[in-house]
Amino acid sequence: MQLFPAIDLRAGRCVRLVHGDYDRETVYSDDPIAVARSFEAAGAPWIHVVDLDAARTGRPLNRDVVGAIAAAVSVPVQSGGGIRDAAATDALIDAGVARVVVGTAALESSGIVAALVARHPGRVAVGLDHRRTAGPDGRVRREVAVRGWTVGSGRELLEVVAELAGAGVVALVVTDIDKDGALAGPDVDGLTAVLGATDVDVIASGGVSSPEDLRTLSALESDGRRLAGAIVGTAIYEGRMTVSEAVAACGR
Repeated sequence: MQLFPAIDLRAGRCVRLVHGDYDRETVYSDDPIAVARSFEAAGAPWIHVVDLDAARTGRPLNRDVVGAIAAAVSVPVQSGGGIRDAAATDALIDAGVARVVVGTAALESSGIVAALVARHPGRVAVGLDHRRTAGPDGRVRREVAVRGWTVGSGRELLEVVAELAGAGVVALVVTDIDKDGALAGPDVDGLTAVLGATDVDVIASGGVSSPEDLRTLSALESDGRRLAGAIVGTAIYEGRMTVSEAVAACGR
């Protein structure tokens, strides 16, 4: 399992949100490029960058910063947020991003995932950000959210996972919004269910608070499949673990 330390961008700064709430923001750095370089120096094999402004509005307000991060490090950069069409995908890849993560468009635009995969094979992932909701029968559902986590799609997580089978995406980035930024531990049950429902690589996001959480994720298994990666943000910024400790925990 590989570590993806996270840089979330808002107005050009490195921030974290709690539960995806734009009104619950903590600014950690005014220099995200320096943060990216520190992650690389500590041994991170990837860097995960999200344009939060673009995720909510669709306008690439931080694209120059994303490109500057990609140019400043030698490790691959995975980036998402506001990728609604081929032009946005092309722009990020031209800027040096190794992998793009498509979220809202994958739910709202029929055929766009297949088109992007054909255009950039091996470089397109889909982000599935979900919240727990109660269904009509009282059972817990994991509803996929869109537009910077501000709107529910009405679609259930495993339903969307099944629809992406054979689409050719290189990975699914699965984020539990209820846990994201809250240091409450990862959604082990949900991630195990996703692993068992797809042959696509799964990258976990949301809730990691300690190296032990990462060791738990690295040990998850369903039908012989394990997680391909884990995204960690707040726990690193809050000093719960260093990047090097996180890399070691992922590599168990």
